[in-house]
Amino acid sequence: MTAAKGRFDGSFSAIVFDMDGLLVNSEVVWHQVEAEMLAVRGHIYTDDVRAQVIGLRLDAFFEKLKTFYNLAESIEALSAELVERFISRIPAQVEVQPGAHEIVNWVAAQAIPTAIASSSPTAIIDATVAHMGWDDIFAIRCSADDDALGKPAPDVYLRAARLLHVEPQNCLALEDSLTGARAAVAAGMTCFAVPDATHTAAAAFAEITPYVYPNLHAVLVDLQRQMDGE
Repeated sequence: MTAAKGRFDGSFSAIVFDMDGLLVNSEVVWHQVEAEMLAVRGHIYTDDVRAQVIGLRLDAFFEKLKTFYNLAESIEALSAELVERFISRIPAQVEVQPGAHEIVNWVAAQAIPTAIASSSPTAIIDATVAHMGWDDIFAIRCSADDDALGKPAPDVYLRAARLLHVEPQNCLALEDSLTGARAAVAAGMTCFAVPDATHTAAAAFAEITPYVYPNLHAVLVDLQRQMDGE
């Protein structure tokens, strides 16, 4: 796949990162713990169902699963169990995505204002950021749990822009999922997509954003090229 040409030409004043699937390989871990939760309840987590819930906030995620699988527990109880299961896996299983350390460190070195805008609960964002050693870089961490609506609504991206004191149209958003990319575009941001191949093909982004990259290394090369005026 050929990386789309970006346009980091001075028009972007801040960069907002999604987290799961983009910066870390956590979508694989999410899949495992979600499948385990359903398995102990006698259900099989199919690819068709998973495709409909990737990138959603936990309340919307479990609303759909309760419909699909007739789960008896409350959304609050199910969410708490899933968060506990996931956090226990972070030290051993959550790893950095290719190019993530490089682009995050470059953004910090350039003093580009940055934030995380994630569908994950704050506890998971904080645990993941700490595990990766990014505490000082991502001072602004926005969980969609704190907004009226989760992705694909733009709320979490709009809040990130407000906290960065940057207009959304002057922000670059990096995403791996269709749900997240729709949220970023709805917020008025330019979205660079780095599809997580475990759940989404690059071609699926065609109607959302023309900027699709094979990995974060390619995004960084393009940003550096633009800053150098090439």
